[in-house]
Amino acid sequence: MLRQKSPLSVTAQLLIRLGILFALLSFIVLVHWIERDAFVDNVDGELSFADAIYFTMISATTTGYGDIVPVTERARLFDALVVTPARIFFIFILAGTAYSFVIKRSWEKWLMRRIQKTLENHIVVAGYGTSGKEAVDELIARGEDPAKILVIDQDGEALAHAERLGCIVLQADATRDATMEEVRLREAATMIISAGRDDTSILICLTARHLCPNLPISLAVRAEDNEFPARAAGATSVINPTSFAGLLLAGSAHGMGIADYLADLASANGRVRLHERTIEKFEVGKPLKEVAIGLGVRILRNGQSIGFWEEGAQELQDGDKIIEIIPGFAFPPCN
Repeated sequence: MLRQKSPLSVTAQLLIRLGILFALLSFIVLVHWIERDAFVDNVDGELSFADAIYFTMISATTTGYGDIVPVTERARLFDALVVTPARIFFIFILAGTAYSFVIKRSWEKWLMRRIQKTLENHIVVAGYGTSGKEAVDELIARGEDPAKILVIDQDGEALAHAERLGCIVLQADATRDATMEEVRLREAATMIISAGRDDTSILICLTARHLCPNLPISLAVRAEDNEFPARAAGATSVINPTSFAGLLLAGSAHGMGIADYLADLASANGRVRLHERTIEKFEVGKPLKEVAIGLGVRILRNGQSIGFWEEGAQELQDGDKIIEIIPGFAFPPCN
């Protein structure tokens, strides 16, 4: 089905519905007034204009009270063929309006407040295009609970897909502070940004960073020139899908096994995968090769990277993080 967002505001839509109701009621009142001789008023025997309005409102919303009744065949046919269908139409319009503008919105606000109360240590994904969707799919494949993934996008169709996966969704502009407050960014564990445009992604990063100075933020850029501005905006990790594709292509030029292994490392469905964790207390002072679950390849220490062959890898320090290559079926808890 082809769909397009209505250009009319909520107020305009409500006024149109009320206008339709008023026009239909006015038409019925006019007919009743013109045909007033075809009705009998059991109270005073005379149908006034006020009586015509009263009878129209009663007969259009209920089955009537019997104080005013049509007595001619033409009047009865009009009430049967016009007023009765109009009554059903009124019910649909009123019920639909009440649901659209009152019940639905109240329910959505209540549900949002309820979700927000328990929202913490979640992953915020800003942008659900190709890269964002792949990131969410990979997170779920790695064992992440979809209920802990919150997706922000302005595309309703994209959000519908994320919602079917079990994610929390919000249709909003991720560059605004109010949106970041709504998703409780300060309580989030990490944030992934892939807005489809580098300038938009960087602006989202700036918005998030000034609210959460210590939040880990991963940002995808398309142009290599934008990697530095992305880091300057506060991104913890900057990913360039084009560059990564180039690495795979270059690897395949020197052997198909290299490209396959790199793809294996990047995917949760591969035979091996990379895993990052903070070392335990009992691991302090030990060399990297003795504490890794799989194969230890790197230490992250005070913003620096230390390779497994370097001297700093011979003695782990408190607060170190290590990167290991582990079997793809192993899913130890991430820190």
